[in-house]
Amino acid sequence: MAIFKGAGVAIVTPMYDNEEVNYDKLEEIINQQIDGGTDSIIITGTTGEASTLTMEEHRKVIKAAVEFTKHRIPVIAGTGSNCTKTAIQLSQEAEEDGADGLLIVTPYYNKASQAGLVKHYSQIAQSTKLPIIMYNVPGRTGCNLLPETVATLFKQEENIVGLKEATGNMAQASKTMYLTDGKLDMYSGEDGLVLPMLSIGGIGVISVWSNIAPRQVHDLCYSYFNGDMETAQKLQREALPLVDALFSDVNPIPVKTAMNLMGMEVGPLRAPLCDMSDAAKAKLIEAMKNYGLKLV
Repeated sequence: MAIFKGAGVAIVTPMYDNEEVNYDKLEEIINQQIDGGTDSIIITGTTGEASTLTMEEHRKVIKAAVEFTKHRIPVIAGTGSNCTKTAIQLSQEAEEDGADGLLIVTPYYNKASQAGLVKHYSQIAQSTKLPIIMYNVPGRTGCNLLPETVATLFKQEENIVGLKEATGNMAQASKTMYLTDGKLDMYSGEDGLVLPMLSIGGIGVISVWSNIAPRQVHDLCYSYFNGDMETAQKLQREALPLVDALFSDVNPIPVKTAMNLMGMEVGPLRAPLCDMSDAAKAKLIEAMKNYGLKLV
């Protein structure tokens, strides 16, 4: 059984002006997401600035998300690392602290071979009972998890159940589904490709867009599941200018900017991320207004 079906929010990590994690605000935005129809909370992922959280913060943020969500929807913890031992530690801690599943990105910088990726994910899977969604985003990691490798891991490790597919390559995604007999839990990692991913057998999205429009992302998925293709197409099509604006700079710079423009007060970014240029921010504001979002 899938960890979740539909729209999972790759939620931001809100911070105070001094860049300390704002746990009160995290609880608030988790409640807003659940009220807005989000089907799963994905914490400490790329959008959550996991790469600049300390190990202690990483664990505390996951534990807080579990506490704030109160089992209303699943919490999936990002526990990937370029070091297999570190990923195992983070995964075991997330399990101890009540996470419902794990999102594990391919090792970055090391540029592991496909054999190395099999070893990496197998060791992590064997260290925890939690279901695992692999995360393939070669544009960030420099490492591509090939369809054959995904299929090997899916068939070899019982608790490797899914893939967040963020290559932007629909042919690769289709081949991955073919090699796993359509049984892999495939999630779009691209907000602009949610509907195409569903059409090849995907079961949802892990979404940046959901941070500011949770109801629309949920409704896109469930319109498709319920056979209302016209509504699903409309929701995907209407969101494209906004989605483009949300990825006009390095994620999560634009989405945190957007949330602050909406009065959500999620705070600053940690270095090396920095503020958007005035020109890029103006384009983001225009896209948000055209989409019907209310700015303060």
